[in-house]
Amino acid sequence: MIQYILRRLIHSIVTLFGVSLVVFGILRVLPGDPARMMLPDGAPESAVDAMSTQLGLREPLYVQYGLFLRSVLRGDFGESFQYRAAASVVVAERVAPTVHLSLAAFALTVLLGVPAGILAAARRGTVLDYGGMGLAALGQSLPNFWLGIMLILLFGVALGWLPTSDYKGPAYLVLPAVTLAAFPTALVARLTRSSMLEVLGKEYIRTAHSKGLRDLTVVVGHGVKNAAIPVITILGLQIGVLLGGAVITESVFAWPGIGKLVVDSIFRRDFPVVQTVLILSATIFIAINFLVDMTYTVLDPRIKYS
Repeated sequence: MIQYILRRLIHSIVTLFGVSLVVFGILRVLPGDPARMMLPDGAPESAVDAMSTQLGLREPLYVQYGLFLRSVLRGDFGESFQYRAAASVVVAERVAPTVHLSLAAFALTVLLGVPAGILAAARRGTVLDYGGMGLAALGQSLPNFWLGIMLILLFGVALGWLPTSDYKGPAYLVLPAVTLAAFPTALVARLTRSSMLEVLGKEYIRTAHSKGLRDLTVVVGHGVKNAAIPVITILGLQIGVLLGGAVITESVFAWPGIGKLVVDSIFRRDFPVVQTVLILSATIFIAINFLVDMTYTVLDPRIKYS
């Protein structure tokens, strides 16, 4: 187990290094000069050159990348061009709203998606099955931005029941959380149904039924745990997706989180902030994948890592 953990740690470091290299390279080839964007319109070229020198953008790319790696090791990730503060501090100020939104969406995904999949599998071929999977297909088909706008128009504008932007309390979570949870809930429901159907067709399930056990006991006691591994896998991945991929939802609802910050920073060519967010997202994905792998050994003791 220790060897496996060390091996995964080395792989994670190599992956993060690769991510940092790709992110750094892509940002540098994007059109637009950060120095010019920070200055008033019509600023002279001398002012632009001075600002570029101050930001370190006149250094060779390998020097800029070395400075970036050094800032990562320091933990500040460099100084934001727009906010004139450590990029890590700028991002940290936006973490809480994104975490709250992601946790709310994840809770909806688990509480709605998993039971819906189990119920559809247990009642295969019935109205519950067709209706649940129809809604799941709809949830996977609707674009987030369209769903968010429709929810705003219905519950915010027409009915006036819920706030539609900013984050000042639990009520502000409802619409963006539902929007963000729509796709992963549908995905989890369909995967849970598929996994449960495979398990419910096994010989030991038929044996349990033949012993006179109730359907609920067979499905929950024997089916769910054995069908859990692929569901746990996709749920683990969805945590990373929700934390790092709420860009569209946060933009639609003007949510003051990391997603909106990274969009604004890309438009402003604020390289340090964008790099910080993407490195953080990659780290979250790697950590969650590792935790999911460790969970497998709890669900199925036959799985061993060495």
